[in-house]
Amino acid sequence: MKKVFGLVGVAALTFALAACGSSDKKESSNQLKQIQDAKVLKVATSADFAPFEFHTKVNGKDKIVGADVDLANEIGKELGVKVEFMDMEFNAVLTALDQGKADVAISGISATDKRKKTFDFSENYFVPEQLVVVKKENAEKYADVKALADKKVGAQKGSVQESVVTSQLPKAQLVSLAKVPNLIVEVKQGSLDALVLESAVAKSYVEQNPELAIADAKLKSSDNESYAIALKKDSKELKAKINKVINKLKDEDKINEFIEKNTELADKQASK
Repeated sequence: MKKVFGLVGVAALTFALAACGSSDKKESSNQLKQIQDAKVLKVATSADFAPFEFHTKVNGKDKIVGADVDLANEIGKELGVKVEFMDMEFNAVLTALDQGKADVAISGISATDKRKKTFDFSENYFVPEQLVVVKKENAEKYADVKALADKKVGAQKGSVQESVVTSQLPKAQLVSLAKVPNLIVEVKQGSLDALVLESAVAKSYVEQNPELAIADAKLKSSDNESYAIALKKDSKELKAKINKVINKLKDEDKINEFIEKNTELADKQASK
């Protein structure tokens, strides 16, 4: 009798696990419907990454703006829902998505092979160039990546720039901080010798801080660093809708327009 009950127990457990797996897949496949029923798309982001996402004042009120924000709003229009932005540290953005607190993550996120094991990603919408930001007085000193050996080089915690530093500047000392503005301050104060940033972001911060400059030290870029929107696994219907928007915007060169517009906005804001 024990053997019979054991077999029945195993069968019941197998059925339960199968049902659970089926439920998980159903939940993922219904994500698009859930978002449309809720009439809101929850977007995890880290709004310290101008011109992609940053804070500004609109009619005296704080507002998150940027190229990624414009992209998210276009997706919201396609889905027929409003967009709600959840601002957090960059290294928490994907965690929020994984825990179901956000529907998607849009924050200058590179679709690396490691991240693809846990999340789905949209089509790439921007291929970044990696640049080295230094104090202007040291620009000539760091004209070559070899000059950064044994130097303190900053990168945002959880970002692809961390791996850029460790892989392309192996002799440098990586210093990771959660917020880009804090890294900028460290470079200006001399606590950091250099900082690796995506080109549009680097140029925006250098424009806002005349005591900084972009060094001639050349870093390599790869498709693995291209920006894409992160989604939960098996988000096929939602992913298809998002890719439709991305491809349309790329065909119309709207992504570059978003970046240029928000770069100007960030620069004007800094000059006030």
